[in-house]
Amino acid sequence: MPNPDSIMLWKALKGIICVYKPAEISVKNLRKTLITKLCNDLSELDVKLRYPMPESITNNSDSTSLARQATEISLTTNQSITKSLDLRYHPLVIGPRYRDEDLFVSWSNYLGWNTSGVLLFGLRRGTQVAKFIRENRSTRAYRINGVFGKATDNGFQTGKVVEKSTWKYIKHVHIQRILSSMQASHQKKMYEACGVDLNSQLAYDLAVKGPIRPVDSKIPIIYGLKCIDYEGPSFTIEVQCINENEIYLTNLIQEIGLKLHSTAHTRTIKCIRHSCFTLEHALLQKHWNLHNITENMDKCNRLLVENEEIVNQSSPVLRKGRLAPVP
Repeated sequence: MPNPDSIMLWKALKGIICVYKPAEISVKNLRKTLITKLCNDLSELDVKLRYPMPESITNNSDSTSLARQATEISLTTNQSITKSLDLRYHPLVIGPRYRDEDLFVSWSNYLGWNTSGVLLFGLRRGTQVAKFIRENRSTRAYRINGVFGKATDNGFQTGKVVEKSTWKYIKHVHIQRILSSMQASHQKKMYEACGVDLNSQLAYDLAVKGPIRPVDSKIPIIYGLKCIDYEGPSFTIEVQCINENEIYLTNLIQEIGLKLHSTAHTRTIKCIRHSCFTLEHALLQKHWNLHNITENMDKCNRLLVENEEIVNQSSPVLRKGRLAPVP
């Protein structure tokens, strides 16, 4: 049977973890990398504990090679195979103890190919929690870096330049004025869809309870827009929104350029916050190991306990153009 320590760690892998997704890698491939890393570490731990060997031999070896070396050491030292090795559960007989298909992992928020930043994964029983977070549509914050003066065919810097324009007349105040107008337009549409007058008491009561969330996950809503840096032609804006995707954020940069009588394309998109999860909680890929991932899971689980509204949302929502009752 597997070592009790590896079983204990396997049972502990249930919950939410927060990782950092680099740009130019898909969420699907990142998920496969995470699963493979965890299963390999668990299998190696099981072999090391059941077939101890000198540290100089165990470094940089997978579970199968470790087991093979342990068998060779046992034979060369004239140890009894029946006493030192249990061949029924030997990795050379049954393969690695933990396989990729044994570990269920799902993402809570999807980030596009060119988007980096905070990404939430649910492990094993945590996949249900990830589903609740996804369905409750928590707000996310992005920092988007754009460049005035050029328009590309895909809206990103990797695309082919299709148009050039002037930009030197654009000032920081012009950008902020456009962003404020776009934010006000989105907020007005939310209340209009509810059939609520912006100047009424009901509108105030709704604003106090929290942001209005549309039930339809295909309706992007912007709650905040501001320009945090401008050094022409490069500029950086911070967006707080829900139901967005990479294409929508790219089109947002293009729309800003058009409203300023110029053109613009996106350089980078970074998700800096997902609900209460920020970049400080995100675990870099180079730090992915059993110890760091279990610690990160404990931190994320504590955050979920402190912020129950992430899983059980009680904010008002839009439903078929009318306000739905608050649960």
